[in-house]
Amino acid sequence: MTDILPPVHPGEILREEYLLPLSLSAGSLAKKLGVPRTRIERIAKETAPVTTDTALRLAKFFATSPEFWMNLQASYDLKISARELRADIDRIQRYEAA
Repeated sequence: MTDILPPVHPGEILREEYLLPLSLSAGSLAKKLGVPRTRIERIAKETAPVTTDTALRLAKFFATSPEFWMNLQASYDLKISARELRADIDRIQRYEAA
């Protein structure tokens, strides 16, 4: 797998595209979503993943889709895992039908 762009954590998108432009703090957003402040802080600091629960809440609040947030997370996770597992994955031989 070729790394064209570095992995982008969904927290970076949340922070740079939503929190900062809207002048929303993590605490304020957490209150509006009904979740602990630390959950949003950790996502925005890129130390915690977006869960399905959080994706549903973010989607409702920002008029996006839960899939948007989950796809960001899945893409990030795949890129990180691909880097970590590159040597193991490279050793796997492709299946060839007889």
